[in-house]
Amino acid sequence: MSGTENVRRRRNVIAASVAAGVLLAGGGGVYLAATASGEATPAGAGGAAADAGGSPPPLRLESGSGGAGIAPGEPDPGGDPRGTVYTAKGPLPQGPSSAAVHRPEGLVTSAEVTRLAEALGVSGSPVLDGQVWTIRPEKDGSGPRLDVARKAPGNWTYSWYDGGPVGDTCLKGKACPPPGEAKPSRGGSPVSEAAARAAAAPILKVLGQDDAKVTASQVMNGSVRVVNANPVIGGLPTYGWSTGLHIGPDGRAVAGSGMLDEPAAGATYPVIGASKALAELNEKSKGTGPIDIGGCATDPPASTDGSESGNGAGAGSGKGEDPTGVDGSGKGDDPAAPCQWIAQMAPPAEVPVTGAVFGLAAKDVAGERVLVPAWLFTADPVDAAPYTVVETAVAPEFLAPPVKPTPPEQGAAPVRQVESYRTGEDGRKLTVTFWGGVCSTYTVTAQETAERVTVRITEAPTDPDRVCVAMAVEVSKTVALDNPVGARTVVDAASGQPVPRR
Repeated sequence: MSGTENVRRRRNVIAASVAAGVLLAGGGGVYLAATASGEATPAGAGGAAADAGGSPPPLRLESGSGGAGIAPGEPDPGGDPRGTVYTAKGPLPQGPSSAAVHRPEGLVTSAEVTRLAEALGVSGSPVLDGQVWTIRPEKDGSGPRLDVARKAPGNWTYSWYDGGPVGDTCLKGKACPPPGEAKPSRGGSPVSEAAARAAAAPILKVLGQDDAKVTASQVMNGSVRVVNANPVIGGLPTYGWSTGLHIGPDGRAVAGSGMLDEPAAGATYPVIGASKALAELNEKSKGTGPIDIGGCATDPPASTDGSESGNGAGAGSGKGEDPTGVDGSGKGDDPAAPCQWIAQMAPPAEVPVTGAVFGLAAKDVAGERVLVPAWLFTADPVDAAPYTVVETAVAPEFLAPPVKPTPPEQGAAPVRQVESYRTGEDGRKLTVTFWGGVCSTYTVTAQETAERVTVRITEAPTDPDRVCVAMAVEVSKTVALDNPVGARTVVDAASGQPVPRR
């Protein structure tokens, strides 16, 4: 075994032992941690570069990917206007002194795609279509389909189509599905969690993820069991690099997505401990605050008949009324009184943190999805199920500020960024949420590649000649995709930034 392999093996053992350290609530907050070898020093002690060749290059995380992260469907830590404060229920782990960033390298081969196809039960040989390996059903479009990006890490999606009916062959009163779109589930009872895990095991083995953390509690359409696997890479648990498999009532995989190749260890960076990371997380979770469109109480726009309208956003509704709606004392009519938002008066939401594990989280760097050292915190609110929040662990002095998008030219329409997205059960219905105005209509278009889905918002005034009140409204629009989102990154076309999933 070479000296380099020995070093990698020692690092993996150290990382794995640190990853075993967790924080447990109850009993005074008992802290359990495996002791790392003497090769690792406490994080922050000296801050020396991990590589013998000198300091690693600054890591430039793209905007929207360097702060708090959440799992799909979980609460956004910064989404509440009040803000969120995460409080540790016990001592927090220190973690290692350094850890490596893992980057995808190389190209996916036809042989790799074939092995995955065989594990999924897909027959046929992969054909390279541009930069995507694909095995597609023939004739009427019914059967399984597998698409794998040629560029590492090989983002892949798998789905099963039942084909027609199309045209005039549908039953009266029922719309025909588009060609190739999956039909609704025919029913049946979902397999047990144990059976779903067993069905997923050979597929995960081909992916090199037989040691992944697997959950199988979710059921879709009343009959499909969902298996989610978070792989261990470099001896560390991962976040945002998961494999998802849908197991039908007959025990077969009917859909799935993930990454085919494991990323390779790259530059090593000094990292911070869990306490400092939690402080950084709280700094970024202070809340969105009120949307500053329309301001506080203002004079309403004049109507066409000369009368005043009280229906505009922020319009005063009469003398003596408090526009903040707090006490009706009339103080809002005093021009010298400061404008006060109700959201600013509410205390932040407090969420206990009952777990902290050092791992790797998927982030975007220079348009590439990589795994970055991170702390994975378990948030355990009193009135909701536990969820995971993530904070980058790379020492701040090694993080370069993200590149800001170019501001619009003078007189150009303002850049409108997509706030978040969600997908339908089949992954082909992409719903984006953004802030818009009450006097415009919006359309969404999507451009797809093997690695990302770029969405663009187009705004059209409802009546350009009409005076419009400046009031913000949350808008959601859905666009149909050719292929499921899967592990691809959703990007806002206006800003070039990744869009968080909710």
